[in-house]
Amino acid sequence: QVQLVESGGGLVQPGESLRLSCAASMPLFRVTDMGWYRQTPGKARELVAVFTSVGSTNLADSVKGRFTISRDNAKNTVYLQMNSLKPEDTAVYYCYANRLSVIYWGQGTQVTVSS
Repeated sequence: QVQLVESGGGLVQPGESLRLSCAASMPLFRVTDMGWYRQTPGKARELVAVFTSVGSTNLADSVKGRFTISRDNAKNTVYLQMNSLKPEDTAVYYCYANRLSVIYWGQGTQVTVSS
């Protein structure tokens, strides 16, 4: 099993930044891919950013140029740096990890962008 602990959500104004963290319970090389989804009420979870199985990164078109995904292998942690936040970025953000074709989820962290 992979346990994921998220942190870093909160309330910010439009244009501000936040960094989300997701700490895994095992070394990152043991997972196939890892990243972030987000979800708003009544909608399906949307993939935001991911480290793929070959080590590359993918970002949703809606966040390209504003969000960056990175990782610290020594800390078993993946980060989502979110800049120039917009009200439409408001959602619960979920970290996930895929290990041996089983998907594990973090508890979710609320990000609210509002003036």
